[in-house]
Formats: sequence, structure tokens, C-alpha cells
Amino acid sequence: MRKEISRVVKILPSVENFRLSDLMIRVSRSVSANIAEGHGRYHFQENIQFCRQSRGSLYELLDHINVALDENYISEEKFDILKTKILRTVKILNGYISYLKRQKILTQRI
Repeated sequence: MRKEISRVVKILPSVENFRLSDLMIRVSRSVSANIAEGHGRYHFQENIQFCRQSRGSLYELLDHINVALDENYISEEKFDILKTKILRTVKILNGYISYLKRQKILTQRI
């Protein structure tokens, strides 16, 4: 996702360099950074919380690509591709969150 967003922001007009481009880069990087930080906490609940923050960042990214589409910076075809990838990533992340919740319950029983 990060690589894809990096390619997209290169086609945005220079007037967006410190606005939309910067927001898109930051939020795309925060997705994996939050997952990594949560994994490093070694506690299921903290890991889940960081994954929820990542999920929020994905929805924020979805809004940013909507803005890019509205401003005619990207085509509808590109928007659809990005939206599909973002929503697929959300599904994967939701699966990981569900897994973490189950593991948390299992470890509490022991």
C-alpha cells in the first residue's frame, strides 16, 4: 500500500506537495508502523488497539483518495484500484484483530 501511494503522490500537482501528498504519505506509513508497534507490545489488548488505529488510518487514506478523485488528480479507474486495495487491507486487518481477540481469550483461560 505504501509503495502504491508513493507512486500516486508523484502525479499530484506540486501545489499539493505539503497538503494532500504529505497527508497520503504519512497515513500510508502509519498503517504498517502501528501494526509493527502493536506487535512489539507483547500484550494482545495493546496490539489490538494499535491495529484499530491502523484500520482508522486506512479509512483516512480512503478519504484522501476520494479527494484526489474529486479534484481530478486521479482517474476513476485508479481510484477503484486503490479503493479495492485499501478495503482488502481492511479485511485482512480485521481478520488479524479477530485472531488477536481469540488468542487473548485463550490465554485468559489458562
